[in-house]
Amino acid sequence: MRMGVLDIGSNTGHLLVIDAFRGGPPLPAHSYKEPLRLAEHLDADQAVTEEGVSRLVKYVVDARAEAEDKGCTTILAFATSAVRDAVNADDVIARVNAASGLDLQVLAGDDEARLTFLAVRRWFGWSAGRLGVFDIGGGSLEIAVGRDETPDVAQSMALGAGRLTREWLDAGRTHAELRLHVRSTIADEAGAVLRGGAFDRAVATSKTFRSLARICGAAAASEGQYVRRVLRKQDLSPLVEQLATMSAEDIAGLPGVSPDRAHQIRAGAIVAEATIDLFDLTELEICPWALREGVLLEHLDAL
Repeated sequence: MRMGVLDIGSNTGHLLVIDAFRGGPPLPAHSYKEPLRLAEHLDADQAVTEEGVSRLVKYVVDARAEAEDKGCTTILAFATSAVRDAVNADDVIARVNAASGLDLQVLAGDDEARLTFLAVRRWFGWSAGRLGVFDIGGGSLEIAVGRDETPDVAQSMALGAGRLTREWLDAGRTHAELRLHVRSTIADEAGAVLRGGAFDRAVATSKTFRSLARICGAAAASEGQYVRRVLRKQDLSPLVEQLATMSAEDIAGLPGVSPDRAHQIRAGAIVAEATIDLFDLTELEICPWALREGVLLEHLDAL
């Protein structure tokens, strides 16, 4: 069957049209995305502004039309931290659903971590053993760990690359101050993960980690999703120092960095380095599947 998965993130709205086959992996057929930057459309009271809501409504209406043009009869729509954390989240969801006819749902942070973990588990299989999965989004950092398809620990922290850029770097705080904030926040929550012992496989997913890996020499997306890609500590640490001295325009010129995300790569790199250090890792393997695939897989399992 052909289905659409609509992901409303803190940075981007992304519709992924997928062909699902019984006994086979879901295959991407079409992609339609737009840089909404919802996290930057919050007022002083942490409500999504009228401009932000209007942009979101228009995109979702257009995304539904796009999905239907591609033959989708089912569209799974969800929103993550930017909408989840907004004080007017219920109103935003109601307006989107009324205009689009979809059933946009807000995912809790631990559900983000759990569903991303499911996607990574299915990608690598049981031979991966005890999986540690890390995902830096625009608004939050998700961590999940376990040996089964449901993680033993699923955490979400307010350490997204866009959020930290806006609330710390753009606000005039130093890289040293942000580094301490990130590391202390992760360290406070790390005990539940570390008590289970070392990972058999440590995996990172989603755009920020993919961009950092590409800057550090990983294969380009054009080489296909089955090429092994890793982000190594020895490459990331000097990059963090380098990025601190670069402008967003210069960062946008690096391989794997899209112009709409260049401004938040510095904060993302600080979070990535802290993750590798605090969990005593030498590298993170990049997984091409993430939250959208996890949402789809859970839906297919329920059919």
